[in-house]
Amino acid sequence: MTSGTGEKDRGVPRIVVSALRGGSGKTILSIGVIAALRRRGKTVAPFKKGPDYIDAGWLSLAADRPCYNLDTFLIASDAICRSFFTHAARGDMAVIEGNRGLYDGIDDEGTTSTAELAKLLNAPVVLCLDCTKSTRTMAAVVDGCRRFDPEVRLEGVILNRVAGARHQKILTDTIQRHCGVPVLGAVPKLRSQNFPERHMGLVPTPEHAWAADSIDAAANIAETHVDLDALDRIAHDVPSDAPRCDRLLEEGDVPYIHTSSENPPKIGIIRDSAFQFYYPENIGALTAAGAEVVFLSPLTHDRLPDLDALYIGGGFPETHAGELAAGKGFRQDLKAAVEDGLPIYAECGGLMYLGEALVLDGTRYPMAGVLPVVFGFSRKPQGHGYTVVRVDRANPYFEPGTRLRGHEFHYSKVLKWEGGEKDLAFSMERGAGLVGDRDGAVYKNVLATYTHIHALGAVDWGAAMCRNARAFRRKKKTS
Repeated sequence: MTSGTGEKDRGVPRIVVSALRGGSGKTILSIGVIAALRRRGKTVAPFKKGPDYIDAGWLSLAADRPCYNLDTFLIASDAICRSFFTHAARGDMAVIEGNRGLYDGIDDEGTTSTAELAKLLNAPVVLCLDCTKSTRTMAAVVDGCRRFDPEVRLEGVILNRVAGARHQKILTDTIQRHCGVPVLGAVPKLRSQNFPERHMGLVPTPEHAWAADSIDAAANIAETHVDLDALDRIAHDVPSDAPRCDRLLEEGDVPYIHTSSENPPKIGIIRDSAFQFYYPENIGALTAAGAEVVFLSPLTHDRLPDLDALYIGGGFPETHAGELAAGKGFRQDLKAAVEDGLPIYAECGGLMYLGEALVLDGTRYPMAGVLPVVFGFSRKPQGHGYTVVRVDRANPYFEPGTRLRGHEFHYSKVLKWEGGEKDLAFSMERGAGLVGDRDGAVYKNVLATYTHIHALGAVDWGAAMCRNARAFRRKKKTS
């Protein structure tokens, strides 16, 4: 990836949309603002703070361009800056949706918080306030956020779930009088629900047949209830200096290196409504390492095409368990290819598909049968949050001794595991993992794990995938 980070790029208009907590409505607000700005003819570069696929998918749909994650736990600060300025420079304005509360992080210093990201990127912050059953107290809260860290540029608030005109007036008057922070809009309580939630977030866009209507509804809300001109002015008020990122960018660290290839290995990626969780950078890391990427789906392909390697990301295979089980030819081809040495890297939903079966409401759905594991499901998350794993067993992709940062989120649980400890390459330093504080199931050239990684934080992963793919292709030619 080239930086393209000249002085003009670093001055790109930008804004962070944050909140006091999760569930305050900042995602729908961000979607609406992005879509409304697009209606005005602007090219908006969307970003999501934190390890998130679903919100990022909606932001991408609203902007009609890829959404990139900026996660300071998974990715080093220099790579964060390079990624942001590279992708933001290609738009008229960048909108960064935060996660959780403005100052929330994994430690009491807030080192991974939205506030720290805003400071790193020198980006102004707008707070989305859930004003349900509160009035003047919101002024105290906003003032506390403003004073808590003076380096955070809190430039405005947008009221959400406002009960009526009187409620809005009290909130607006008290916040502007006592905090000196402008109120940029007031969104009323909405009766219709255009964005149904699943688990801990919005439903994935590929499962949402009326996604375009939802984006339009959010844009209408933003146009009607938000001062878009004021937001635009705040986004353009970016000082010419961004000292933290300037210093990091001057160090010139390249996230991953492009490798040209006249005869690129063919790496398949299963991407459909069952397996949809991929960071754009992960796909980019494969092409940067010299691969030809092809997309396929067991939901639409009867057989597995000829490939040199396969990447299966996360998703919700349980919602398509019957269809996946019905794809017997694809499953049989996949298992046979694994026995021949096909390299596969699988995360979460991909791990589940490689197992023996999924058990849902007492019904057993056969999967690929590559790994000796059967999965069931719980109503509560079985793994949720950041992970840290130490690689301590041989595997096709990571050197023993490597320490990886990632994240996990799943409702599935292991009902039966017939492998041994030697078949699990990862020791969990943080997170739940697969079995007994371990993760990373290995079989032949397969590595499958609950942990999702980000290629800008696991910089050797793409090259390892291509190396294994080339080796497998050579083996096929000589066999």
